[in-house]
Amino acid sequence: MNSTPPVLEVRGISKHYGATVALRDVSFVLNAGEVCGLLGENGAGKSTLVKTLSGVEVPDTGALFLAGSEYRPRDRNDARRQGVATAFQELSLVSTLSVAVNLFLPDPAVNRAGLVAMRQLERQAARILAAHGVSEIDPAALVGDLALGQRQRLEIVRAMFRRPRLLLLDEPTAALSDRDWLFDLVGNRLAEGTAILYISHKLDEIRRLCRRSVILRNGQKVLDRPVAEMSDDEIFRSMAGRSVVERFVAAPSALRADAQPALRASHLSSDGLEDISFTLMAGEILGVAGLEGQGQARLFRSLVGLYPLRSGRIEVASDGRMVRPQRSPRAARAAGVVLVPEERKTEGIFKDLTTIANVSLPAIDHASKLHFLSRRRERALVGQVIGDVDLPEHFLPLSIAALSGGNQQKAVLGRALMARARCLLLFDPTRGVDVGAKQSIYRMMRAFVGGGGAILFYSTELDELVHLCDRCLVLYGNRIVGELQGPALSQELVLSVAAGHGLERAAVSGR
Repeated sequence: MNSTPPVLEVRGISKHYGATVALRDVSFVLNAGEVCGLLGENGAGKSTLVKTLSGVEVPDTGALFLAGSEYRPRDRNDARRQGVATAFQELSLVSTLSVAVNLFLPDPAVNRAGLVAMRQLERQAARILAAHGVSEIDPAALVGDLALGQRQRLEIVRAMFRRPRLLLLDEPTAALSDRDWLFDLVGNRLAEGTAILYISHKLDEIRRLCRRSVILRNGQKVLDRPVAEMSDDEIFRSMAGRSVVERFVAAPSALRADAQPALRASHLSSDGLEDISFTLMAGEILGVAGLEGQGQARLFRSLVGLYPLRSGRIEVASDGRMVRPQRSPRAARAAGVVLVPEERKTEGIFKDLTTIANVSLPAIDHASKLHFLSRRRERALVGQVIGDVDLPEHFLPLSIAALSGGNQQKAVLGRALMARARCLLLFDPTRGVDVGAKQSIYRMMRAFVGGGGAILFYSTELDELVHLCDRCLVLYGNRIVGELQGPALSQELVLSVAAGHGLERAAVSGR
């Protein structure tokens, strides 16, 4: 018999937040050289478990063992010193510090004067990044200036480069366009004997990487079995207590032959955009595809006035004619163009406010009288939209920070509807949410365009673009290089064009 203890043993862990039970009597083991998937709907307890293993939270009851010894980390730094590293879904980087400093936090090297030795630190950082296949990131760059995908890579490298014996990866591909980069790194760590707990909502990743999976529901472990023995339906049924096989909303296109333009962009150019032109029609879901850093974030932000344009024109439909609103977020919102941003935690929600306050912000004037907020009127107005996004009413009085990621995203979408949007700009709205929340978002999108709205939709999930969109614009080198629709709108061709290939098969046409 093998007498080597498991790298990690979780024994009867429970965690409560007031009356809310986040974890209840959870137990499992993780061995060296093993990737174990951790599955569950948003709010199932996955994030609490990761925080407990990372030293961020202390369990109320139960015990943790690392390589046979009791493991009671005081904080994240203590966990790291004991060989446990975490790449968080909600990135833990400091945006005002450089890449190099972030990589070595909390103890970057200092010189004799006690100051951070920046040149030495940047040289070391460059070697570490290159060894992990990340050569495009400047170690001297501020983290806040990096694209989200680059920050995700940095978060992963920071967790991996010290070669931990236990590695926790929380939705690591949520912002990655190149998953193979991560999979290669995982393979290297496994060969060194690292144990990996892999949290993901993407079953293809779980099946590719994990020999077994632990499934949580309502804070309890409901299944711990080899992945190969479970069908997709069994996995989803275990996660949700019902059959919710991941599928797309079966609904015909809402785009009519006589549809009128809702938004028109003509020859937009700026730092990061090159001569972008397209027309978004009423009743249409127009997809945007592109590998990391091809101008997609700049495009969405420019359309609502968050980034300046060097040249070009943006027009929005108003009372049957196209008008040119001023280039500012306030003017865009007044014209009915609303952006749902990519980073929910930092750009989408106000963490110190309740859920109802987050949703009602655009309509606060309508809920007030003589500058006093009417809670009854606010509740009535919010009640008109929460059903459209499947946000349960009992979450409204709670702090939005207490909600799962999926319910936070529903609140952000509800706020967009409260703003009386006619054009929704959705930037990767299903990133990091579970299958149930995805279905709610898909239904909301279909209903919105069915009512005459228009959606510009960027997603890192190619199957979403293929199944949900009427057309798809493909960006490469900060410009539109392809427009795919009908039989040409396939995952294979989207990926090929996005990588700069297959352009001869992609018809470039504007409407």
